[in-house]
Amino acid sequence: MVRVTAAGVTPLDHTILSGHFPPAKAPLVLGNEGAGIVEGGDADFPDGTRVAFCGAFGVSENGSYSEYVAAPKDVLYRVPDMIDDVAAAGLPVAYLTAYLALKNAGFTAGKSVLAPAIGGSVGNAATQLARALGARHAISSTTSHVKAEAATALGFSEVIDLSAEGLADGVNRITAGYGADIVIDGIGGRILSEALRILARGGSLTTLGYSGGRETTINVTDLIWKAASIKSFILSTESTAARSAAWSVIAELLAAGKIKPIVARTFALEEAAEAMRHLIEDRPFGRVVLTI
Repeated sequence: MVRVTAAGVTPLDHTILSGHFPPAKAPLVLGNEGAGIVEGGDADFPDGTRVAFCGAFGVSENGSYSEYVAAPKDVLYRVPDMIDDVAAAGLPVAYLTAYLALKNAGFTAGKSVLAPAIGGSVGNAATQLARALGARHAISSTTSHVKAEAATALGFSEVIDLSAEGLADGVNRITAGYGADIVIDGIGGRILSEALRILARGGSLTTLGYSGGRETTINVTDLIWKAASIKSFILSTESTAARSAAWSVIAELLAAGKIKPIVARTFALEEAAEAMRHLIEDRPFGRVVLTI
């Protein structure tokens, strides 16, 4: 049993609430991830252990917008001491997704990575992880000039301001025409089509979200002429061992200060509706988290 202290608000929650995720059926408590304290633990997770968690919560069973959740041990992750519960609540889905998507795409130090949407959860996490793990370039983008300035102030030096230049132009400028070995795309729509154009030879694009649209048009020569590939990623299909190994790396990077979760705003649990509106309509830079 985990006493929930904070819950991440995600686009998936909104998709479910809007009725666009058929496997999820009402009535249902939303919330796919969160953080809290173990109460009623065991030798592996004694009482008082601080944990983050994600899994089937808020999808096929009641989720983290609640005071307690009953969680299987294989979806619990110990939180490093220097990370508070609010920041921890927004870690599991974004960082596990970003790390495993990079790993599955064949990431190694020295490769160039593009992860659009620096203000979004996966885009930001993938950019931070790629940079921390030795990418030659860790590139992201934003359609907002204000967010581009905010990213620069936070130390992100390779963010393309799409209000000032195109995605392909920005990537080619940063990489001197080389392109990206790996694209981790959580946006879909037009961005996916544009991202395919800047793949380096033998590069790969992983699609894992569709906040920018579920449909796109691609030029197949962007794949054929470059011997490139496109694939999908779903965190829930990754093995327990893979997720645990990924969390070990993430926790080490957190402890070393090489990655840092960004929280835009917190809301009380009773303000969950406003928190979701803020996430979807205002599109903040960083995570939206409920405190409980």
